[in-house]
Amino acid sequence: MNLRETFGDDFLWGVATAAYQIEGSPKADGKGVSIWDTFSHKPGAIADGSTGDVATDSYRRFPEDVALVHSMGFDAYRFSLSWPRIQPDGHTVNQKGLDHYKRVIDSCLGAGVQPWVTLYHWDLPQTLEDQGGWTNRDIVEVFADYVSVVGEALGDRVENWMIFNEPLSFTMLGYMLGEHAPGRRGLSNFFPAMHHVNLATAEGYRALRAVAADATIGNTQYLSPTLGSGPGPQLAQRAERAANAMLNRAFLEPGLGLGYPVEDAPILRMMRRYIKDGDLERCEVDLDFLGVQYYTRLRAPFRPIPGLWTVPGFGDDPDLEKTSMGWEIRPEGLGLVLDMVHAYGRYPRIVVTEGGASFPDELIGNRVHDDRRIAYYETHLAQVKQARERGVPVDGYFCWSLMDNFEWADGFEPRFGLVYVDYESQQRIIKDSGHWFAEQLGGVAVTG
Repeated sequence: MNLRETFGDDFLWGVATAAYQIEGSPKADGKGVSIWDTFSHKPGAIADGSTGDVATDSYRRFPEDVALVHSMGFDAYRFSLSWPRIQPDGHTVNQKGLDHYKRVIDSCLGAGVQPWVTLYHWDLPQTLEDQGGWTNRDIVEVFADYVSVVGEALGDRVENWMIFNEPLSFTMLGYMLGEHAPGRRGLSNFFPAMHHVNLATAEGYRALRAVAADATIGNTQYLSPTLGSGPGPQLAQRAERAANAMLNRAFLEPGLGLGYPVEDAPILRMMRRYIKDGDLERCEVDLDFLGVQYYTRLRAPFRPIPGLWTVPGFGDDPDLEKTSMGWEIRPEGLGLVLDMVHAYGRYPRIVVTEGGASFPDELIGNRVHDDRRIAYYETHLAQVKQARERGVPVDGYFCWSLMDNFEWADGFEPRFGLVYVDYESQQRIIKDSGHWFAEQLGGVAVTG
């Protein structure tokens, strides 16, 4: 029995990418500068010294990439729009940018592949960052205006939309830890960015709904069922609750009308200085679906930090297999995450919008034998199947990623793709995992 037979005809299968990670062509057709264009050129910002200036050249090669999606039997292609291609300065519309995405979408539709569009996958126009970026409250309305422009231009072609990709990741890594663009540090940047993104999620939803009444609109979240530890069960539980509040609940619960979980992470009281009258009501939004993105379980060791009690991080259990990025492979966490979000009783539909693993893939005789990746998907998809049997309304799974690409601050060394990319020649070669999916989904995988 293959995956289609196991999961049924109502289950959606897809692959995902992000604009900056694949497109290249940073100045083509009037595109403006993004924060990742700026950040990746800073000495020492990217582990291998690379940039996304070329990436996988998908701005020009998108027909080939869409053909790969179709050939492996997938139903849908999730990709993001580059905001500075559409509004180079964050305000002025660049028609050539919109026309490019019309061509990408039409290519998908022509191949029988559903386009699933992410409105923001981390590449903020640099001009907006110069005005404070996500720490500037004005960006909420600016973002809503951008969404309106996109919805009016592409709403006749696209049914399925995601507002943001992983708000936790780009606010924490970009505005608190300084490891991602724009490279800011400190809670004084992180907390306003978090709140403004929560506001912008709801305002973006309303802006899109106003111009695309029949659209299916969701949001994606990086979610991790945390593992607490400490000198005694009570302190371990305190650390676990604090981590869960900061990593998961602070990005889910404002949208559900529950506010910020200050009872378990008192440090969130610092948010009050950024919250204006009516904000918590404005944050509430009835999404059509939630996109769950799971990679591993984060550890939450107890730390005597008043108001926080922990500093979450990746684990290093010698008994667990790890990806090439050092992430513990813990399939059970996906089932726990799906149960966690279902327990709110507010998401009529859940889609796993990212899941995958990086391994040190090697091209040998025009093949990439990535059995570990196949095993990764088998174990994680088993968790999805079990969740469905428990009544969790999860009806789709997107692999990260369609192909190897620029992996943010880690550069080109991590390879997550079902398709191997030779970065010098830009040749695409479907890995064994891609052939496995083709067999499971009824595709006929042909290497590009």
